[in-house]
Amino acid sequence: MNPEFEKEKKDNIRRLGESQVLRDLTNEWLTKVSVYKYSYHFTWMGRPIIQFPQDILAMQEIIWKVKPDLIIETGIAHGGSLIFYASMLELLGGIGEVLGIDTDIREPNRREIENHPMSKRIRMIEGSSVDPHVVRQVCDLAQGKDRVLVALDSDHTHDHVLKELNLYSPLVRKGSYLVIFDTVIEHMPQNFFPNRPWDRGNNPQTAVAEFLETNDRFEPDRTIENKLLITVAPGGYLKCLKD
Repeated sequence: MNPEFEKEKKDNIRRLGESQVLRDLTNEWLTKVSVYKYSYHFTWMGRPIIQFPQDILAMQEIIWKVKPDLIIETGIAHGGSLIFYASMLELLGGIGEVLGIDTDIREPNRREIENHPMSKRIRMIEGSSVDPHVVRQVCDLAQGKDRVLVALDSDHTHDHVLKELNLYSPLVRKGSYLVIFDTVIEHMPQNFFPNRPWDRGNNPQTAVAEFLETNDRFEPDRTIENKLLITVAPGGYLKCLKD
């Protein structure tokens, strides 16, 4: 790496994060595009991924850096993220696996995932991510894995996400990440999700804040959100600092 280039990049990212004007513009843009279900418009290798392109790129950087043996995702939906994570592990080589957990894996989605070329690296568990029986299965699969990456993207209520954080954070070791999606809910207008149980004051961001009050193993990697600006996970890219 060119030291001058890296220094310039680091300085610009810091300045981006310090710009309240850009943050305000970003929040306004996010609010406006969400009306059109912006995140639903993208696919990865043929499957709907339901993520912002910026967050997809950030996860690519994390996966390439961490080189995880296992990626755990809560919330499967159409399976695009599972396919994406599996494709990154395929590029890395080795025997890395992806584990997806969802309360309701709909048959058409399961069929498409199982028939996909990346399915050889994917396992799925149907059930609640906080169900003790499910957690035991996950822990058994993670046994002996040195580098586990966790992405939480299921029920976005405070209580559920906090339970996930407490249950799955012990699987993440120093240098890897625990990523909590949709912390952006806390920055959206009140009652923006009228048909959902989450809102301002009751969402992944509030769960992360409570989790970090008593857990000193993780801290938000602000560099990631500063360079993205447009992200559904502000404050949600938690880097593990110690085993």
